[in-house]
Amino acid sequence: MSKTITITGAAGQIGYQLAFRIASGQLLGTDEKINLNLLEITPALNALNGVAMELEDCAFSTLNKITVTDNPDIAFQDTDFSFLVGAKPRGPGMERSDLLIGNAAIFSLQGKALNDNASRDVKVLVVGNPANTNALIAMSNAPDLRPNSFTAMMRLDHNRAIAQLAHKTGVHSNEIKQMIIWGNHSTTQYPDINHALIGDQKINTLVDHDWIKNEFIPKVQVRGAEIIKARGLSSAASAASAAIDHMNNWELGTAEDDWVSMAIPSDGSYGIAEGIIYSFPVTCSNGQYEIIQGLEIDDFSREAMHASESELLEEKEAIKHLL
Repeated sequence: MSKTITITGAAGQIGYQLAFRIASGQLLGTDEKINLNLLEITPALNALNGVAMELEDCAFSTLNKITVTDNPDIAFQDTDFSFLVGAKPRGPGMERSDLLIGNAAIFSLQGKALNDNASRDVKVLVVGNPANTNALIAMSNAPDLRPNSFTAMMRLDHNRAIAQLAHKTGVHSNEIKQMIIWGNHSTTQYPDINHALIGDQKINTLVDHDWIKNEFIPKVQVRGAEIIKARGLSSAASAASAAIDHMNNWELGTAEDDWVSMAIPSDGSYGIAEGIIYSFPVTCSNGQYEIIQGLEIDDFSREAMHASESELLEEKEAIKHLL
C-alpha cells in the first residue's frame, strides 16, 4: 500500500529539492512506494508540470504516482505526510505583522483542506515562514485533526548549530548529540549547548563561553541571512534536507542516545505558554514525539527561551482574529 506525500509550493526552490529526494526514497526508505501530490498556485502550474516530467524521467523505483494541481482539496486527499513549503515572502518595507497576515489566508485554506481531506494520522510539517505561526494558523483551521499532527521546522537551525559545533571542536557532526534549539524559527531562537555532548563530555566545557554567547548563538540565529548574502537566494537544499530529517525522525524514530528540535504545540513544559508552536527537544518513536523533561535551565537560558516565547505570543496576537 502506497503512502501519499504532499508538497506545497512544489515548483519553488525548496519544493523542487524536496520532490526528488522524497521520490528517491530518502524519506521513508526504498521499500515504500509513494504517491506524490504537488500543489502550486495557478500561474506556476506550467513550471510544476516540468517538475513532474523530470520526476517521471528519473524512473524512481519508489515513485508510484504523481498528481499536479492548484486545488488544495486534491493535493491533500488522503495525504499521510504534508510539507507546507509554499508561503508569501516578505516584500520591501513589509513588517513581520504584514507577513503574518499575508500568509494567514494561505495557511487557513490549507488547514481547512487538510481537515477535510487528509488521513486522520497525517503528519504536517510547516516550512514556509513565519513557520511557527503559520503552523498555528493551519492547526487552528483543522479542528478535526489532532493538534499534535502539526509541527514547524526547526531542524535546519538544529543542523546548523551542530555543524558550527563540529567545526569548532574538530569532530564529525555525527559525534555531537543532544543539541537543542528553543523557540521560534527567527532571530530570537535560542541555540542551547548546555546539554550537548561529544561522547560523554559536555561541549560547554570544551569551548569558551564568550564564543558561545558572542559568536555561536548569533551565527546560528542569522545563518539564513548569511546564506542569502552569499548566494543571492535563501537556503534551499539545506532546508529540504532538514525537512526530510524532521519527518523521517518523526515517522521512524530518533536514535536512542539523542534527541532533536521540533516546533510543536506547547503543552506548558518548561513554563512556556500553551497555545503557540514552540521548539522543544524531543524524542520520537512509534510515529509520535515526546518532549524531553527535567532538563536544568540556567538563568541565561531561561531569559533567552522567554524572549522567543514573547515573540511568538506577539505573532499570535497579530493574527488572533484569524484563528
